[in-house]
Amino acid sequence: MSISSDVSVFERIRHAILAGVWPPGHRLAPVALSQRFDTSTPVVREALTRMVGENLVVSKTNRGFFVPKLELREFRDITELRCITEALALRLAIERGDLQWETELIAAHHRLARTPRRNSSDPERISDDWSVAHRAFHQALIIGCQCEPMIRIANNLSQSTDLYRCWAAPAPATLQRDVEQEHRDILDAVLQRDAARAGELLRNHYEETARMVLVAGLVS
Repeated sequence: MSISSDVSVFERIRHAILAGVWPPGHRLAPVALSQRFDTSTPVVREALTRMVGENLVVSKTNRGFFVPKLELREFRDITELRCITEALALRLAIERGDLQWETELIAAHHRLARTPRRNSSDPERISDDWSVAHRAFHQALIIGCQCEPMIRIANNLSQSTDLYRCWAAPAPATLQRDVEQEHRDILDAVLQRDAARAGELLRNHYEETARMVLVAGLVS
């Protein structure tokens, strides 16, 4: 058996999880994964442990690793907490952010707008490059708040729902959504220094994402 590199195994398992190869709550057995990805069990365990830190995998004591599974109430609570946290962070960013912050935000949006959201070879799936650019844009929105604890909380909440956003991608309602316009509207409100409008648009953006996840039937 040829042993794949640690990085390759990590990326391949991560890609499989984001692609929805296993359903929410599925147990990720290291032995089975080592056979599937042609590598050793310790390498798989290390990869899964790293993914726990990214909220892509859940570790349960004496039970092993699992694909995350959100209950409806928990999902709604996370969405609401994210809306409140990021609206506050965005208001502070608009108050405190300087020209450098604006410049970096515009650059992040430009990169996002120029990155295809769907893979040409797999149009139902969100591209990895777009996911990176999308995360960078949302981080750029709030980094101007200059409050590291708030930024960390926002990033953790974002990671808690990223997986479900990716899984919801094939839903017909998601395919019809104009996410690009939503991002442009948020950017315009921020550049106009309209904190109330920007916060409202950001909340609508996240609540619409949550609706897509629920329509896709991903939360029980």
